[in-house]
Amino acid sequence: MYEISTRERALAMVAQGRSMNSVSKEIGISRAAIRSWQTRIEPLHRGTSCPRCQDQPALPDHPDTYAYLLGLYLGDGCISPLRGVYSLRIACADAWPGLIDACAEAIQTLRPDNKICRVQRQGCQYVTGYSKHWPCLFPQHGPGKKHERTIALEPWQQEIVTTHPWEFIRGLIHSDGCRITNWTEKVIAGELKRYTYPRYFFTNLSADITTLFTDTLDGVGVQWRRANWQNISVARKASVALMDLHVGPKY
Repeated sequence: MYEISTRERALAMVAQGRSMNSVSKEIGISRAAIRSWQTRIEPLHRGTSCPRCQDQPALPDHPDTYAYLLGLYLGDGCISPLRGVYSLRIACADAWPGLIDACAEAIQTLRPDNKICRVQRQGCQYVTGYSKHWPCLFPQHGPGKKHERTIALEPWQQEIVTTHPWEFIRGLIHSDGCRITNWTEKVIAGELKRYTYPRYFFTNLSADITTLFTDTLDGVGVQWRRANWQNISVARKASVALMDLHVGPKY
C-alpha cells in the first residue's frame, strides 16, 4: 500500500506529460500501480462523508433527491460489491432519455465525489455509481431478488418519504410505472362513442414495495385500486390530476 501523497505525486507527474516509465523509475513504483490509480473508482481524497456512518447518524443531504433515488432503487436498482466498493446500478429504458439524465443527476448529487457511468445494453442504459456507502444509504440491500425477501424502510427513511412523498412516488413511477391513455366505448342515445382518459399504472412483484407505494399514495390523497395482484391503477380524474401535477409522464 502506498501513501496518498505518493499516489498524488505520481499522478501529477503523469498529468504533466511524463511517461509512466520515467515516473515509475523515479518514484520506485510499478507502472501497473500507476495505471490502477488512474482508473480507480474512488477518488484519492476522502470524498463526501457518509451521514449514516457518523457517531450520530444524520439524514442524507438533499433528502428530496434521496427520496427520488430510493424509489428508483426499489423499482429497478441493485447494489453489488466490486473491488472493495459497491456499485449502485439503475436500469433505465432508452425510450426515456430525460429519466436517464435525472437518475444520473440524483446519484451524483448524493455522492458528488464518486464516479458515475452509463453502460449501454439492448434497449436500456445501466446508470451506475460507485461508493463504499451505498449499503449504509440503502439498507434494503441484501442477497437475492427484492421480491423474494422482506423490504421495509428504516425509521429515518420513512421520515424522508413522509416529508418528500411525491419524490418517492415519482421515483417508483419512473422505475416501475407508466402513464398511459386508455379508451372505452359506450352507447349514448343509440350511438357508439369512444372515450379516452389518462391512467397511471405501477407494477412490482414485491408486495412490500407495492405497499410502500400505496401507503404513500394514501398519504397524499391519491385514490388507487388494485388491477390485479401485481398492478396498481390510478384512474380517477382528481387523482390523475394530482399525479400529473407532481409526477407526470416519463420523458
